[in-house]
Order: sequence, then C-alpha cells, then structure tokens
Amino acid sequence: MNEDPKSSDLTPVSLWHSSKTGVEFKERSGEFNMNLQQPIFPALNTLQNETQSAKESSGGLPGTASTSAVTTSDSESGIFSVESELCVDHDSELDWFCSSEQKLICSHCISCQGHTVTPLASRVTSIRNHLVDVCEKMQLQAQRIERFINQTLTAKERALQVEASRAREQVVAQVSAVREAVDEEEQRLLEAVQREEERVEQCLLTQRAHWGQALAMLTQTRSRLVNTLTNTPDIQLATSGQEISERVEEAEGVGEPCDTDQLKLNTSCSDSKLMRGLWASAILLGPAACGSANLTFDECTVSPLLSLSEDLCTLTFLPKRSRQSPAYHPARFDSWPNALGTLAISSGTHSWVMDVGESGAFKLGVCYASMGRKGSGNDSRLGYNDQSWVLSKYDGDFSFCHAGKNTSLQVVKKPTRLGLLLDWPSQTLVFYEPASCAVLHSVRHAFSAPLLPAFAVADRSVTIVH
Repeated sequence: MNEDPKSSDLTPVSLWHSSKTGVEFKERSGEFNMNLQQPIFPALNTLQNETQSAKESSGGLPGTASTSAVTTSDSESGIFSVESELCVDHDSELDWFCSSEQKLICSHCISCQGHTVTPLASRVTSIRNHLVDVCEKMQLQAQRIERFINQTLTAKERALQVEASRAREQVVAQVSAVREAVDEEEQRLLEAVQREEERVEQCLLTQRAHWGQALAMLTQTRSRLVNTLTNTPDIQLATSGQEISERVEEAEGVGEPCDTDQLKLNTSCSDSKLMRGLWASAILLGPAACGSANLTFDECTVSPLLSLSEDLCTLTFLPKRSRQSPAYHPARFDSWPNALGTLAISSGTHSWVMDVGESGAFKLGVCYASMGRKGSGNDSRLGYNDQSWVLSKYDGDFSFCHAGKNTSLQVVKKPTRLGLLLDWPSQTLVFYEPASCAVLHSVRHAFSAPLLPAFAVADRSVTIVH
C-alpha cells in the first residue's frame, strides 16, 4: 500500500523469455512486445503448448493448465469473482489489456500487434493499488479537513471574538481619550476666550467711563469759555486772562482718545496646537478631504535659474552652464530661484502636496500677488518680507519663515513629501507631512489679499503631486 502512485502507473508486468518462440516477457515493466517477426498467435500458442506440456508431465490434466494459472493468479490477487470473459472473435479468454486502445484482448488478437499490452491480472492489481492509494490520500485529506474544521476554525472563531472585542475596546478607548482631550481643551479654550472677553469689556467700560468724564468736563469748560466770550464785558474780559488760561490748560489736559490693541480681543486665546492638529487631520483624512488637483506652476513666473517640465508640475534647479535667458515678463522672478502657482486663493479650503525627494534646499508656502519679482532684495525673496509665508529646508534644517524671521522646526524623520493646507475662512495655514498627516507648523494670520502658492528650489527638483 506504500507504493508511489506514479510508480503504479498501470504499467504491465510480464513473465519470462521463451527461447523457442522468441517472445519476450519483461518481468518488471509488464510490457508484452508483440512487434516481432513471428505473428502473435503462433508465439503464444507455442507458449501455451509448453505450459500445458509442463503441466501434463507433472501430473496435471490436459486443458486445465491455463485455467489453473489464471485461477491461481486470480486467487492470489483477489481479482475475479466470476468466470472470465471470452473473445468474440477467437473464443479465447480476454486475459490481456491493450494500453494503446484501452481494451481487453486475447492472445490471438492481431489488431493490437505492436501495442503495449499487459496481463489482465497485473492491470487490475495496479488499478486496485492505485485506488487504494487514492482512497488513503482522500482519507488523510478528509482527516485534515475534519481537524481543520473542528480545531482550527473553532479556535479561529474563539480568537475572532476575543480580537473583535479587543478591537472594539481599543476604538472606544481611543475615541474616549480623544473626546476627553477635546472636551478638556474645549473647556480651557472657552474659558480663555471668556477671560479675554471680560478683559476687553472691562477695558471698554473703563475707557467709556474715563472718556465720558473727559467729555463732560470738556463740554462744561467749553460752555464756560463760550459764556465768558459772549457775556463778559470787555473791561472784565481783559482782566480774566488767568482764569481763561487755567480753563484752556484743563481742557488740553484731557488728551486724545487712542484705539489700542487692549481694546480688541486677542484671537490667540482660542489658538490650540491640539485643536489645529485634530482639525487638520479631519480636513485631510475625512470624507470631505480637499485638494487642488489642477494646481500647476505659472510658467510666466519661473526664474531663469529653474527649468519647468512640459506638464508644468516639476521645477529643476539649473547649473550655470545650462541656464538660458527667457523672455522678459513682469511676473517673472529674475534673481531668486522662485516660481508661483496658478491658483489664486481667496475662499474655501485648499491643500496640495509637493514631492521634494532628495532636494537639500527648497521653500514652499504662499504669498500675495503683489510680492516683488525683480532684483535680489528681500522684497522678492520668499520668507524675507511681510507678503510671504514659507516652510524652508536648507542644509538639513527645517524652519518657518515670514518677514525675515525664522522659526526652527524639529522634524524627526526626513520627509520626501510635504503638504500645505490653507483654510481661508479661519485664516489658517498648516504645513504637514502627508504620510502621517503630522502637523509640522501652523500659523493664523489675517490675510488681506488673495494668496498664490509659492515655491523655490536651489537643489535638484520639486514636483507637484496630483
């Protein structure tokens, strides 16, 4: 039963070699070579005669040799339980199997001359062995399937319940932690706004009371001076100079009202790094995530120090020998390696991502359209005037630049992509790392004019990612 199914490929097993007939029986392969010079029947008849003579000489009865051989072989292999069939053409036992035509034959059938034939008993034995092997494999497979159902799937079901319960607990715990942090931050910010509102209200009340008194005193003084001017006789008026001077000095001491920042709500009281991060994540990862799919570089603004790709999405810093002098355009930067985007933003929420790759020197941010374009002064240098806000990388360090002031940023992982989120309603500008949506820096500013995406590159290239 341990035979390899491939080795029991239903190959015939032969018996011996007859020197008288020249018919060769290959014991191992079972092939019966019928492609001989003699016809198959004389050879097999001679073989049968030899077998029968041997049986008779040993005391056997004539005509029973073949029957005894078949019976013995059949009884050993346990094949036949009924009487063997006979060939219709030759009235002989169909005790051979033709592998070429897949049929039973007798020893006289010349139609299978030259074919590979197998003794019927060997053929059936091989098939039975093969079926036993197949059944054993099926039984083993059935046992594996049963074991998979009873053990593996059952264990998986129990594990699924545990893991699903753990996942739910984790979701609830995370949401609870976020909700608790948000609630606490909300309460803190609302209290800060309330305190700031009360402070401003107190200032307004103080200013109102002070200037109310000043106005009353000034009105009273003016009325007295007008009365003196209109009702005092000339002789008395000429001698009342001291009194008039005192009243004028008193009026001049009131001073002029001045509108100061103390009379306005400080909007930074509602500023929160936590809330900005959560808000930015919600905007960037939420179902209403925004983007600027049509953003490209405005070729009219591209500096001659840069080259622009055909799709208007990649800026490359050029070495000196490769630079050309483009046609003059009033919007073009002529000294700094800058370029602006085509999208003017004055409403809504927008974001875009830049692939900065291995560039070691670049800037990205926003600026007013009125920013200077000509010359090498700070008015046309991104981040060095009050009309541009940019994130800069130079010599491995990141910083936020505005009006010539640099704020160093701690970036743990060197990003190959950077994103910018601009929310016009809240006047908020956020620089973030797209892979993790981690906020690198954010700023709130009362923008007074439409903003344009601004870029600069002084090493390799940067690309707008759509």
